[in-house]
Amino acid sequence: MNKNTYQTVKLDKGEMHIYDFGAVKLHAYQTNDPIDDEVFLVEKAGQAAVVESPCFRDNIAELAAYLKDRGLEPAGMLVAYHGAGATFLSGTAKYATQNAVDYSAQGGGKALVDGFAATFGESFDPSIHPVDHILTEGPVVIGGVEFVIHPTADAFDVEIPEINAVYTHMLGHDCHSIVAGAGHADAMVAQLEGYIAKGYTLILTSHYTPEDLKDAQTKIDYLKELKAIAAASADRAGFKAAVQERYPRYSGENYLDMTAGFFFA
Repeated sequence: MNKNTYQTVKLDKGEMHIYDFGAVKLHAYQTNDPIDDEVFLVEKAGQAAVVESPCFRDNIAELAAYLKDRGLEPAGMLVAYHGAGATFLSGTAKYATQNAVDYSAQGGGKALVDGFAATFGESFDPSIHPVDHILTEGPVVIGGVEFVIHPTADAFDVEIPEINAVYTHMLGHDCHSIVAGAGHADAMVAQLEGYIAKGYTLILTSHYTPEDLKDAQTKIDYLKELKAIAAASADRAGFKAAVQERYPRYSGENYLDMTAGFFFA
């Protein structure tokens, strides 16, 4: 499956890209919200397993309507890194690891949600999805599809063997990422090298359209260069300027600001 081989459905605000794997379809919802969220529906036999949640109220209404219009029955939702938006599919079963629950309740996820609520006001739904199925490492079946759960430092990543895909929080081959120092960069490189070794067809992330293994290698090169620039920089401002000079067309300057803060605390 080529990452650019999909059917496009234009919605009022967002856009849906539908990848057809035969018995399974992947609906990648590009929300076009202020933080570029992506939500994924894995469809099989009339059911849809949802990966992450929209958190802006207009997207919540739009995606709920899309599911209804398509006649898709929500089978459950994996709530990993995006715990907000609990008005979306409020009666549907929610799945997460305990550390993902903690991340949204009192960890870094809560801090982000509080910040977004203050910034975006009523358009943002800060309510946190209640989780009624606690997951651990290994497989879980939702809507007839097997998902393999891999806990991470903050939450969890998800393999979807039936479509040879993996979901993680962030990749973005031509945008900056939040990198919490050299050790975190090394961990990200190791993770991406693992994806390449396993030969995934698609890499799904919360803030970017589906990507592939060439994109993973591009990100590996970026992370290694980021470490080298940090080692050669004297302070936060010099580091940021050097990274921008090296990657002038990259988006996500707010993420670069956060990365600079981590490398030069």
